[in-house]
Amino acid sequence: MRVLAAMSGGVDSSVAAARAVDAGHEVVGVHLALSSAPGALRTGSRGCCSREDASDARRVADVLGIPFYVWDFADRFKDDVIDEFVDAYAAGQTPNPCLTCNEKIKFAALAQKAVALGFDALATGHYARLADGELRRAVDEDKDQSYVLAVLTAEQLARAMFPVGDTPKSGIREEAARRGLAVAEKPDSHDICFIPTGDTRAFLGARIGIRPGAVVDADSGERLADHKGVHGFTIGQRKGLGIDAPAADGQPRYVTDIDPTSGTVTVGSAAHLDVWSITAGRAVWTSGVVPDGPIDVMVQVRAHGGLAPARATPIFADDEPAIEIALAEPLTGVARGQAAVLYAPDAQHGDLVLGSGRIRATDSDPASGAPDARVPAGAHR
Repeated sequence: MRVLAAMSGGVDSSVAAARAVDAGHEVVGVHLALSSAPGALRTGSRGCCSREDASDARRVADVLGIPFYVWDFADRFKDDVIDEFVDAYAAGQTPNPCLTCNEKIKFAALAQKAVALGFDALATGHYARLADGELRRAVDEDKDQSYVLAVLTAEQLARAMFPVGDTPKSGIREEAARRGLAVAEKPDSHDICFIPTGDTRAFLGARIGIRPGAVVDADSGERLADHKGVHGFTIGQRKGLGIDAPAADGQPRYVTDIDPTSGTVTVGSAAHLDVWSITAGRAVWTSGVVPDGPIDVMVQVRAHGGLAPARATPIFADDEPAIEIALAEPLTGVARGQAAVLYAPDAQHGDLVLGSGRIRATDSDPASGAPDARVPAGAHR
């Protein structure tokens, strides 16, 4: 089988490519140039796609004895990932750019080019597993990336390979060292890859500009502070609210709502963060089969954490496939723009990804939940 290995220059994608070679596949390595002006060097664990990363990937390819290329996807990445990220924040959402990159770049634009060139599969260093075409969590739960892969369709998963998902991260580093790969101890990339400084607010401010608004109290409607733009806030945020005086009861305040039209940021107590139901658009069912009615699930609303039993119902909203998710217990910090990823609800198959959607609305009314959602013992994580 002809396999295109996406090589970021990190240890995970390097070992993934090596394992594809060991499996007897005809492997070609490719590094994606995602910036029109990549930096020469990374700064520790910040940033990626630098010229240093490309060089690291090339050296690994040389050790593996496979062809290697650098493909320029900078324009596509800007249009589909960076611009969408900025637009989402301007609209009061909290997007996850890794989801968008997987959805529109790696497993769409890159995979399509791979197929056009005669490749059978795309191998990446993501921590996830595929079993009989089904997407599952990685063995290493701390590194699991099934959440950011749940946007993939059955057709995309059929051409995907995740060779490192069956091994803990420590084992991947040890294997890289045994293979003589110089990236064995290279730091993992954290934060948002196209914001190497880590200052998301400054990045957004430079592109969105000043759009002043008010910070108001959820209960009284009192204007507590002014701000320079809703892009500086996210649901559940506690710090950096710009409020001088503490709450009357002395308890912390959190961002509970963001209205991009009026520029109003609402803050309140932790109790105001409880969400009992979620509407998610851009629905994807990873098996390719849409359930014919409500199903019991475990739903995850953040890349790390935010997991609860629920009942999910396929619907159509605004002329696109969507999902209504009624929770059996409330979740907090549920932000529009994030993904709601559905996992199987039982202990035996709880690592199985069922589908996903982008959160577009929430409801704090307990009556909108599903307290009777069936969740067998042991399903909670």
